[in-house]
Amino acid sequence: MNRRLERVRSTLREAVQKVISRGLSDPRARGLITVTEVWVSDDLKNADIFISVLPEQHQDLTMHALRHAARHIRREAGELMALHQLPEFTFKLDTRLKQQAAVFEALAKAREVTPMNPPDGNESAEGEDDSDAAGEPGAPTNANDGNGDGGAGGRT
Repeated sequence: MNRRLERVRSTLREAVQKVISRGLSDPRARGLITVTEVWVSDDLKNADIFISVLPEQHQDLTMHALRHAARHIRREAGELMALHQLPEFTFKLDTRLKQQAAVFEALAKAREVTPMNPPDGNESAEGEDDSDAAGEPGAPTNANDGNGDGGAGGRT
């Protein structure tokens, strides 16, 4: 993606978020409304604006209100931006946060069911250390064998 498109996406996201944060007069737009991402076509004629709405029970009505107010939001955002022609807005519900929450919940359940240490006998016994002395932090290496002479091995 070229630099101009990236700047337009970023500026458009901030402008739309400001307009929505000021509030819409539509009572259907309720809850915490966040612009999560903006995709702009290469010709700058269309913009997909991804929205997250919390709590979930307000999503449908809020998305309907945003789609209904798209022209108003576009005009208000245009006043905040220095673009000659603003793209047409299409509001889409961003379900990634919900999907991520479901994945984290599934991982948490898997951790509860699965024991932390597998009982396959590959673990070292208590007190034993399988690591090599040279790989431990602070252990002597060839360059410095710990006797302070810089690895000379006692020779002068």
